[in-house]
Amino acid sequence: MNMRTRMAGVALLASLPAFLGAPGALGTPAKDGNVSVRGVCTGPSTSKLKLSDEDGRIEVEFEVDQNRNGRTWAVVLRRNGVVLRRVTRVTRGPSGSFEARFVVANRRGVDRFAATATRRGETCTARAAWRR
Repeated sequence: MNMRTRMAGVALLASLPAFLGAPGALGTPAKDGNVSVRGVCTGPSTSKLKLSDEDGRIEVEFEVDQNRNGRTWAVVLRRNGVVLRRVTRVTRGPSGSFEARFVVANRRGVDRFAATATRRGETCTARAAWRR
């Protein structure tokens, strides 16, 4: 086993307890069967991830609130560890936040989503699962 494979394995194992064991990691039911989860940010910003049914597909909404307008964030959406989308969003008034909205196919079984936004040393992440 080479060093890269070992490091990837260690990183995966280290992240599993946080993903699987964190309160609300699979999401909390919201109205109409939606899933809503608060994210974690390394700075003063806040984030949340919402999953809902969109005519048989999954609507994924990731919001970051920084309370400052005009700040650019790089956003990555993953499903089951695979990158689905990479986009850039800018915080807007009146609250200094942005929302990244995606509609994706609903696969069989459990879909585990992870959304990450980064900006100049700050990272916001939220994870939730969709079972339908």
